[in-house]
Amino acid sequence: MSAKTFAFFPEAAYGPALNSVGIAQEVVARGHKAVFLSDPGFVPVYEGYGFEAHPVNLSAPMPPEQMAKFWEDFINGHIPNFRKAPIDQIDNYVKDCWEAIVDSAKWAEKDLPGVLDRIRPDVICVDNVILFPAIKQFGKPWVRIISCSENEIEDEAIPPHLSGMSEHDHEGHRAFRERFNRVIRPIHDDFNAFLGERGEAPYPLGQFFEASPFLNLLLYPEPVKFRRAEPLDPARFQYLEGCVRKEAPYQVPTFARNNDGPLLYISFGSLGAGDTDLLKRLIGVVGRSRFRALVNVGDYKEQYDDIPGNVIIESWFPQPSVIPQVDCVIHHGGNNSFTECLYFGKPAIIMAYVWDGHDNAMRVEETGHGFRSPRYDWDDAGLLAKIETCLSDPAIRARLAATSAQMQAQDGPKKAADLLERLAGA
Repeated sequence: MSAKTFAFFPEAAYGPALNSVGIAQEVVARGHKAVFLSDPGFVPVYEGYGFEAHPVNLSAPMPPEQMAKFWEDFINGHIPNFRKAPIDQIDNYVKDCWEAIVDSAKWAEKDLPGVLDRIRPDVICVDNVILFPAIKQFGKPWVRIISCSENEIEDEAIPPHLSGMSEHDHEGHRAFRERFNRVIRPIHDDFNAFLGERGEAPYPLGQFFEASPFLNLLLYPEPVKFRRAEPLDPARFQYLEGCVRKEAPYQVPTFARNNDGPLLYISFGSLGAGDTDLLKRLIGVVGRSRFRALVNVGDYKEQYDDIPGNVIIESWFPQPSVIPQVDCVIHHGGNNSFTECLYFGKPAIIMAYVWDGHDNAMRVEETGHGFRSPRYDWDDAGLLAKIETCLSDPAIRARLAATSAQMQAQDGPKKAADLLERLAGA
């Protein structure tokens, strides 16, 4: 078997980044080389896992700490919009995101050709929601990774991406698509003009990317897949059943109170941690309960005081090492958290605020693996009742056990590495 070079270009967010890390770890274990193409602010993340990382500017160059602050401010500035239904976020958060994403694709074209010429990868894996023409035109097989909700690959019978709608709400699907296309049209026209400049054909309205003709990898596990009008061709689309990376072991600390109580893990991701009022409210509820909780507060730890004895806060947790040890998870619906809870058979209560979190929240409830909860419009008794149901309901526990067994038997990173080796001719 000849050694190959696999390049990974995830979106500049921890979910896609860490999923690609899981695949890259398996690729390296087989004797190949894995390198990352990275937003400059994420280079240290990949280097921290021992990978070579090459910066690709996705915006005007700025110091990494300034870039991190930009996205933190972007998210925090939209906190009032997190109270809105997904369809009412199209005019604000979603529109602003797509403007930034299109700009990032334009900026990437300045660096990507040169970086690819230096790396000379045999296969390029891109986990993003937008096309980078330089990758498509490099002349090597390219793979699209879909680490967000499976409905990122559209189908007329399933809810539109970002909608958070029930799979049965077909009237709602139409309304969401119509509003999305109306709001996004000027941004989409601008992107199509850019594609034309790069020698690419325009995309239909609402579409910013395409399926790879070579291989597409989806993280969704079988038990939560949507029922499509047109099933995806397994020759081009493969489900990884999750893609959990390896992390250092984690020892649960001793709690000053309720040390034998059921253990919760609460995390809204690195960017969602800016919603400190909500996290403080959750800490207060747990503090008055029979539970214990590990709470991820991101870079805002100094804003917390008077922490109850049955709560421990940290700026970061090695999540794949924590979730197996807890009894229930409250999270924002990011795909990493969504699939890791399923992989380890842990019930989740999802308080979504943006993007695919809405879709994953609806999916976890519709498939009986946990609950969808309003992010703000809930009461203490109702939330505690949901947690108790997660811990005791035999149907939820049986469904989670079966899903976990299936996902762990599949071994997503191994399956991905098998497929990538085959594509590279290794």
